[in-house]
Amino acid sequence: MFDQLAAWLTYDLFGLSPSGALGAALHFFIMDTTKIFALLLGVIYAMGFLRATLTPERLRAYVRGKPQWLSRLLAITLGAVTPFCSCSSVPLFIGFVEAGIPLGVTFSFLIASPMINEVAVVVLAQVLGWRLATLYVVAGLIVAYFGGVAMGLTRPERWVEGYVWDLKVGEAGVLAKVTGFAQRHAFAVHEVREILGRIWKWVLIGVGAGALFHGFVPQAWVIAHLGGDNLLAVPAAVLIGVPLYANATGVIPVAEALLSKGVAMGTVLAFMMSVAALSLPEMLILRRVIRWPALALYAGLLAVAFTCVGWGFNLFALSLGVTP
Repeated sequence: MFDQLAAWLTYDLFGLSPSGALGAALHFFIMDTTKIFALLLGVIYAMGFLRATLTPERLRAYVRGKPQWLSRLLAITLGAVTPFCSCSSVPLFIGFVEAGIPLGVTFSFLIASPMINEVAVVVLAQVLGWRLATLYVVAGLIVAYFGGVAMGLTRPERWVEGYVWDLKVGEAGVLAKVTGFAQRHAFAVHEVREILGRIWKWVLIGVGAGALFHGFVPQAWVIAHLGGDNLLAVPAAVLIGVPLYANATGVIPVAEALLSKGVAMGTVLAFMMSVAALSLPEMLILRRVIRWPALALYAGLLAVAFTCVGWGFNLFALSLGVTP
């Protein structure tokens, strides 16, 4: 349906050629824009309806007082199924500290939360297939778990800004408990407006970048610079992702364009993780609660982890003869 609509608008209405760069780019843009926004509307509403009674306070209550390995698993799971992006890292970090949750566990949550969420997973699966979606989720969960363990070993408490230890989280912005269909529907609609209002421009930017890449960048150039047999391709993809800012949903069209050009799956996974969890804007937000040594360690650890994930998946795919 989306492909037919895009083809009619691009080739019939606008009269562009399917073999031309502009036609290919516009077709990609229209198809992915309509597909992703349709998926976002349905998934955000459904998850908002189910999440009507979930609050950050409940998240902390689930994690507080558990053995550290279990707390870490709970924190990662909660980070993966909640819509908190990097913008929410400051109040969530303060709330976790206030609740007495170990900082290593908190860092696991901070890694998982922007990188994995159910909306991005559903959109990723629909656009690129369940194989890539599953690989992305599994790799993200592993990085979140062991990344938090590594951060915990460095005693990060010494690098937390002093005000964080004293600041008490108020009740402002806390979701009130809602009951009944009407209230849950209202909350779900609010979630759609809130989340779409926050990410729509990044989705358009992501789709636009993917469309330009898909239509105008020669496949031979992409394979030469980001091909699976180039060991520098994965760290290069991670570094390229750092200055970009998009959530896990917004980067999907770019990943689609990379795969269509023959870029190896591991390289694409590393790029997606870097954009979602290692972007410069997120680092600047986190600087408000942790000092530069902790921030540099956190960023360096994630960069190394994402690079290893990319190399690992590329080697695995190469050994099995799997192509993008």
